[in-house]
Amino acid sequence: MKVGLILETGEAREVHHMCVLLGYGADAICPYLIFEMAGALRNEGVVDRSLTDAVLFKNYVEAMDRGISKVMAKMGISTLPSYKGAQIFEAVGLSDEVIEKCFKGTQSRLGGVTFEVLASEAYERHQLTYMEYTPDMLVLRNPGNYHWRSGGEKHINDPASIANLQVLP
Repeated sequence: MKVGLILETGEAREVHHMCVLLGYGADAICPYLIFEMAGALRNEGVVDRSLTDAVLFKNYVEAMDRGISKVMAKMGISTLPSYKGAQIFEAVGLSDEVIEKCFKGTQSRLGGVTFEVLASEAYERHQLTYMEYTPDMLVLRNPGNYHWRSGGEKHINDPASIANLQVLP
């Protein structure tokens, strides 16, 4: 209870990730992979080459600040100390075993992935990162978290469902 949590992670990259980490007590978050990727994208010409590291990092940090503030405002929370460590979440998609060990006190009405599944996914990401690259592998994988992708995460509104809805009676 009297220790500061400073996280250095390659996993956190979106506002939601930052909000969860802060909500579970993180005092500082260094998403190093985002910063490395921003520099690499600039060097490859995907992002304007005139932008310095300082500008890229500043823009990302400001975007995260605005996003976190927006999430807190929607919840009626006006200060970060009121949000930090509050654990005001409901877990979705994690097994009771994972919640009990890692997120004690967090509510969950649904079960989900176990430590074995989490380890398998982490190992798969590691393999994709450190295996021999072919030119096709330089593109980031889209697992379909937000939009349907063939072979990605399952969605209720997949193309077959939409096609069935559009069939004339």
